[in-house]
Amino acid sequence: MEQTYFRKGLGLKNEVSADLSTDYHSQLVERIRSQGGSLNVGDLTFRLAKEFGFCYGVDRAVEYAYQARAKFPDRRIFLMGEIIHNPHVNAKLEAMRIVILRPEKRGGFDFTGIAGGDVVVIPAFGVPLRDFQRLRDIGCLLVDTTCGSVLNVWKRVERYARDGFTAVVHGKHLHEETKATVSQVSKHPGGKYLVVRNMDETEVLCRYLQSGEAAAVMRDTFGHKVSANFDFQRDLQRIGVANQTTMLANESLAIGRKVGEALARRYGVEQLGARFRTFDTICSATQERQDAVLELIEAPLDAMIVIGGYNSSNTNHLAKICSSKLQTYHIADALCIDPDTGAISYKPVDGETEAVRTGWLKGVKTIGMTAGASTPNNRIGQTIERVLQTRGLAVPS
Repeated sequence: MEQTYFRKGLGLKNEVSADLSTDYHSQLVERIRSQGGSLNVGDLTFRLAKEFGFCYGVDRAVEYAYQARAKFPDRRIFLMGEIIHNPHVNAKLEAMRIVILRPEKRGGFDFTGIAGGDVVVIPAFGVPLRDFQRLRDIGCLLVDTTCGSVLNVWKRVERYARDGFTAVVHGKHLHEETKATVSQVSKHPGGKYLVVRNMDETEVLCRYLQSGEAAAVMRDTFGHKVSANFDFQRDLQRIGVANQTTMLANESLAIGRKVGEALARRYGVEQLGARFRTFDTICSATQERQDAVLELIEAPLDAMIVIGGYNSSNTNHLAKICSSKLQTYHIADALCIDPDTGAISYKPVDGETEAVRTGWLKGVKTIGMTAGASTPNNRIGQTIERVLQTRGLAVPS
């Protein structure tokens, strides 16, 4: 009988390693790392964060997609949404004849064109339970690249639902990972969830937890971010907190503390153990990259470049951390830097549209650099080369 579910690779790691190295690695970045993370060229100095770029989960997801094409050269292969939030990686997969299924306006997927025997790659974010089951029912061969850190959160959320706790998830309710995470409550009858985006929304929730008043404000804030038939009075008496793994780690921890304090005020500290559970599911890669930029921006820098997809949650958070200390440019890739005009196109922190700035290198001597977990090293190396070209310099051989 043909194997229909692949969770630990497809046995072709060695066969695809050369292609992965060619497509995503950078000799320049490896050289800088070997030199302690610093590169001096002319009057410019680049300093790389200690941790940046592809994390283990992303590396694994991309590798499994390559293995899928190598194992099934003649089969149709579909990808449930983007493998990761990096346009170049996704474009490369499309060039390999892997069809990316885009969600419809309501957020669901149309599976009418998929047939039994087709190969479907599940991205690092995971997919909601209902979509996973539909693909199994169709008879697809599933290559599951869901990140282990995401699976840890799923286990926690499912346990909350099993024990009668509502899962309060810190995340973006339309993000692929969060949608997959909250679906885990459906494994148990009566499982409930509520998604909180930030500390401002947490304040709204905590005021309600403490007093039970302002139900209308709760409906306006969370009515579209809760499970079906959610009752604010009934379903917020026992809470377990979890998080989307790419959120700001310190904010997730602060939200958990805030919710616990609100429940303690409402029901008394002695009842907190029976009414509140918190999490230990902060993604280590997310934490390491955030800690690394916090360390880097303590050094004397004139500007910071953060590389990664504009829709990448973890990249946006890295840019936000850096912008609190110095001028930060969040760019999608090296092409955002135009050596001929001296302009840089970037996404301002908390902005929605790309901005352009000319003369951005004037007076800049030391540049800090990092990249989101979905950014391959070759995009970092290319960015350094284009910055040098803007100054009329080249990477020394």
